[in-house]
Amino acid sequence: MNAARPFAGTRLPSFITTSVLAMKAKSTQAEIATKAGFTNANVMSMLKAGSIRLPLDRVQPLARALEVDPSYLMLLALEQMVGDTDAQAIVAILGGAVTATEHAWIEALREASGMADPPLTKRGRTAIFGVFGNSRSYQLNDGEFGSSMLNIARCRLGTPQL
Repeated sequence: MNAARPFAGTRLPSFITTSVLAMKAKSTQAEIATKAGFTNANVMSMLKAGSIRLPLDRVQPLARALEVDPSYLMLLALEQMVGDTDAQAIVAILGGAVTATEHAWIEALREASGMADPPLTKRGRTAIFGVFGNSRSYQLNDGEFGSSMLNIARCRLGTPQL
């Protein structure tokens, strides 16, 4: 680990670099920094270099400024803060990053079930896949179907099923 760039080995610097480049036609790096609430535009360069870690209170505004998923950016910021192993433990306990669209789907499922958290049956999974014109249905490692709606999001993320 380089003392001047202690976070260079994490995934966040390359993600920030790629995201800033993707925004090049819309905003300068200085404009992104301002939108994210940074008083010093050099913060973006320091984040890209891995010289500093992303403060958790800047995740949401930076995600908005970069037009990226705040859940994923939070995961990358947590990796910088606690390390990859601990960040993965947090994800395993709390669930994987869910996009705003996926969150809307989960909320709709909760509303439809009366907040009952029913098990995901083969019939339910098939219905969900049918909505997207996809007839296949994923099974869990033990051959049974998920016991929680969270498994829908986990299928997308490729994280372990419960």
